[in-house]
Amino acid sequence: MSFETEILIIGGGLAGLTAAIHLQKFGLNVTLVEKQAYPHHKICGEYISNEVLPYLKWLDIDIEKLSPASITNLQFSSNSGKIISTKLPLGGFGLSRFTMDYLFYQIARQRGVNVFQDTVEDVIFSNDQFVVKTLSGQHFSAKQVIGAYGKRAPIDIKLERKFILRRSPYLAVKAHYRSNFPDHLVSLNSFKGGYCGLSKVEQDKLNICYLADYESFKKHKNIKSYQEKILYQNKYLKYVFENSEMIFDAPLTISQISFEPKEPVTYHILMVGDTAGLIHPLCGNGMAMAIHSAKIVSELLIKRFSGEIKSRTALEKNYTAKWKSLFSSRLRMGRMLAAILKNDTVERFAMQTVNNMPFLLKQIIKHTHGQPLVIPN
Repeated sequence: MSFETEILIIGGGLAGLTAAIHLQKFGLNVTLVEKQAYPHHKICGEYISNEVLPYLKWLDIDIEKLSPASITNLQFSSNSGKIISTKLPLGGFGLSRFTMDYLFYQIARQRGVNVFQDTVEDVIFSNDQFVVKTLSGQHFSAKQVIGAYGKRAPIDIKLERKFILRRSPYLAVKAHYRSNFPDHLVSLNSFKGGYCGLSKVEQDKLNICYLADYESFKKHKNIKSYQEKILYQNKYLKYVFENSEMIFDAPLTISQISFEPKEPVTYHILMVGDTAGLIHPLCGNGMAMAIHSAKIVSELLIKRFSGEIKSRTALEKNYTAKWKSLFSSRLRMGRMLAAILKNDTVERFAMQTVNNMPFLLKQIIKHTHGQPLVIPN
């Protein structure tokens, strides 16, 4: 079966759904292909900076009706036992991807976005037009394609993206818990070979999501054993785990997490969210970046379809420049922090330095978070 659309979006996470809602608001014909049925859980820190709230309000998305956790403070604990904390300049909120993605999906459908549950198998670009093929045999022709399919996918191999050819040493684990963890706090915690994020989401649930070194992880027989032997070396994490009860039947896991630089445009596909670049969990702001990248790609595509941007080449150059201007420094900061904290001696020195000069932590937040998003004209 064949379909025609102006814009096809591969992937229905936060970035893909936000772009779909934005583009449809301007009357464009938008089709979105997502491989999983809604709602579904995703491995994610589930903290989001308040910088996105003006933009979501402009999109007529009411986050408050989901009763998010209100987050005002950041805490960091090191494997060596040091704890430092500060107030977040803008604050943030906690919502599970299960709930938030489902709301965005419902809004997109209600407003006329065509949503298909399928898996994209191939993308062909010829004569200034895309043909997108799916595993079920459907063909979509589109003037423009947005890649919003997450951290990695088989389509990356077809597109010969450089990062996919390098084996990544990381895997991620996530679950929800019942806990007396403070509602107002997002906590980032280092342990030998990884980092763990803690924050509340809706319905008083605690999201625990951590990134682990695979070589270290595989030496243990299961997740529980790894947590007790490795994560518990951080006394704060040990306390939280021992005073929390898991809600999930089992934690979710995903392997081959890569923080290698990616290209914002590949094979004329405009990449957004984690598909364009994965921010390190130490920066704690991937959800806001996903929404922000959807905003900038949508604004440029609207200019392209209205004729203000005259060519595909100009569109791609504009998007690449805008994306790098907004996000490259954040991604570099994440990689730099990770490198510092890999070394126990350097980590202790860094923690002591920040403890003696608290303003440094505010500078780190400044370089990993943005300003409130400007409302489109």
